[in-house]
Amino acid sequence: MSEADAVPGASAEQPGAETLSRKEKRRLRLRFDDRIDTQTAISSAETVVLAGRCVKLLAQAKGLFAAKFLLAFGLIWPGLLLPWVAKIVTDNVLLERPIGDTEVRFPPFMNPIIAFIDGMAPMEVMLFFAVMYGFLLLLMGTRAGGTGAELFAGADAATQSENRISAGGSEAGGIWGIAEFMVNVRLTQRLANALRTRLFERLSRLPMTTLDDKRIGDSIYRVLYDTPVVPEICYLLTLNPFFILLGGAINLYLIDYSYSHVAPELIWVAWCAFPAAFITTFPASALVRRTNQAKRAAGAATTNAMEETLDNVYAVQSLGGMKRETERFAQRSRESFLRERFALAVGILLLVLVLIAMVAAAIYITIVISDNIIDDVMSPGDFFVLFGMYYGIVETAVGIGSFWIKLQDPVAAVRRVFFFLDHSSDDDHCVGAAIGKIERGFTLDNVAFAYPDGRQALDKVNVDLPMGELVAIVGPTGSGKTTLAYLLPAFLRPTAGRIAVDGRSLADLDVNSLREQIAYVFQEHLLLSESIRDNLRLAKVDATDAEIERALAAAACLDFVRALPNGVDTVLGQSGDTLSVGQQQRLCIARGLIRNTPVLILDEPTAALDPSTENDLVRALRASAKGRLVVVIAHRLSTIRHADRIVFLDGGRVRDVGDHDTLMANADGPYRRFVELQGSSA
Repeated sequence: MSEADAVPGASAEQPGAETLSRKEKRRLRLRFDDRIDTQTAISSAETVVLAGRCVKLLAQAKGLFAAKFLLAFGLIWPGLLLPWVAKIVTDNVLLERPIGDTEVRFPPFMNPIIAFIDGMAPMEVMLFFAVMYGFLLLLMGTRAGGTGAELFAGADAATQSENRISAGGSEAGGIWGIAEFMVNVRLTQRLANALRTRLFERLSRLPMTTLDDKRIGDSIYRVLYDTPVVPEICYLLTLNPFFILLGGAINLYLIDYSYSHVAPELIWVAWCAFPAAFITTFPASALVRRTNQAKRAAGAATTNAMEETLDNVYAVQSLGGMKRETERFAQRSRESFLRERFALAVGILLLVLVLIAMVAAAIYITIVISDNIIDDVMSPGDFFVLFGMYYGIVETAVGIGSFWIKLQDPVAAVRRVFFFLDHSSDDDHCVGAAIGKIERGFTLDNVAFAYPDGRQALDKVNVDLPMGELVAIVGPTGSGKTTLAYLLPAFLRPTAGRIAVDGRSLADLDVNSLREQIAYVFQEHLLLSESIRDNLRLAKVDATDAEIERALAAAACLDFVRALPNGVDTVLGQSGDTLSVGQQQRLCIARGLIRNTPVLILDEPTAALDPSTENDLVRALRASAKGRLVVVIAHRLSTIRHADRIVFLDGGRVRDVGDHDTLMANADGPYRRFVELQGSSA
């Protein structure tokens, strides 16, 4: 796969995309449509940094991690004991040979057991080990399959992530294994939930210019399917290498202690297993990293296609676009499956290469042991011991060799998580001074704003927006009205100039304390599929029934709400679509009014209202302006003319400021020409 394949969503506007042909750009857009996170290649150094950041997350669950470590550590001794028990049963019970009749030495930890069974008859030895094994079976199980408590998953990243969120396991069974499994699951869930909550919060606080380009499906994929991988990296970097290295070191010591003087070639085979596994797997790490990044980007693109189509399903159906959208989804789904298969094939190939090397070593060890048994240097029971040790060494060698490879799959997901955790957000502006209640209003001094694509929306804007007034922002389409309104609650930040609130620079203020005093009603009708009461309480969670009724009355909603089957407890359909457009608009205005903030901003609040309802609403807004600042973005003259102050924008600049009568008195004024043009168009 080329490096371009690993760059989702590259386009002509993005860094590095100018080197791609038009055909390549189109191909990439079909596969991966992320417009923000486009530089996805990860170096080995960056992999190490990301891994280190994951390990730091363990500090959030120190107690659970310590419990998991101690429970796993307690399984070392039974694992070392069982091969030697098998040797004794084979040599001294079944073959009835005396203990210590070969040159092989028992390790020191077996001395207490050897001393205890010395002099016993073969059946007495067997009974002792049967009782001991029964106790260990109850406590720790067979160790052959661990707890067996895991969920079966497909090979795709999304399905695996659903299981990873509750991942846990133990090398033991029995009481011990169940205890370790439960601790492990709790640890995994705590780490994953803490991180997915942080990511969700960060994504919801992205700057508006970033949200305009952010795909919802991609955000869902990162929160639900990328974050559960983080606990796996934590274990890969702490518990796994510790126990792998400890087990390997113990087995190397035991082989050297018991067999170096008998068959020194076994020591060399054991030591060679480590570099053989590492050399086989390490060169493929970059390929594995790119492959897993691509499969996740392809999965996110599939989620995007589904979310966008269903979110705009009415438009798709009305325009006959279902066939095209179905084909688009199918194409991206096929691409996702293709990437999953490729990643799986790479993993299988690496596993086969490692197994070939290890099987060759196992055949050689079998020959060495057989020759020594024939020469009576070893006993048949040494087969159990040496193959038990060899298995432990192979497990260690494969663990060391695959450690870096295994890290490449989850690190691709982790990079996607940390990309947005590190991305600039509104939280970066929550460190300034808290603002008290706004009393005087806003002053814009030489303010300019340009969007990231270079569009100049505002230029040299100088205007006062005092408290106690109903201010209308007016102008032709594209004049910068909404951009100006977005600057007041700091949804956007000026690229030049200064905005002051009660004389204090907005840049020095805590954005949360500012937004607590501003209610913004967007032009789009943003309603939840919940009851009307819950929709209003989104703005004020402790709103009383009286406050709800007053807000509904002020927004001319009471009549239609009372006519609904369950009144304010009526549950709305998707995005409020069970109401008419005008009803949705009025309900959104009521939600803005219920906050009772010092500043209220409404974007085209009367666009879908009939004249009578519009007049009622304008009267309510004028009444609301007493003691507060009400900013209205509007086109309709019937709404504009009642404003205390009109700010007329054109080409991103303020061309006229005043009340309606004063501005209309200027025969050559920009505002008057705009109004006359609107009248002639009507």
